[in-house]
Amino acid sequence: MNAPQAAALLRIYTDEGARDGGRPLYEALVLQARDRGLAGATVLRGPMGFGVSHRLHTAKILDLSANLPLVIEIVDDDLALRAFASAIAHIPDIGLVTLERVEVLHDGRATDGTEGA
Repeated sequence: MNAPQAAALLRIYTDEGARDGGRPLYEALVLQARDRGLAGATVLRGPMGFGVSHRLHTAKILDLSANLPLVIEIVDDDLALRAFASAIAHIPDIGLVTLERVEVLHDGRATDGTEGA
């Protein structure tokens, strides 16, 4: 088993309706993170939330066009994530951006060096 490794977690808060040119913002950010060689990214969809405007976003059965909150989580080392955050700071519709230290216990690779599921 590999020893735990220090890393960082960047969280970017936005919503489904946010766009970057012709594509959804979350897609553009994940693709940029991959192009920069960052370790990994996941987009999480929230059933309810609000941001600085205090406007509530919620998933209701009658509201098929819900603009739900999204959180993009990206894991890598601190410096790489700070550089990425600086590079995307100019993009509108990015909400809160946080960075925290995390400990990577397992990186998804099998013990023989191949990638896991």
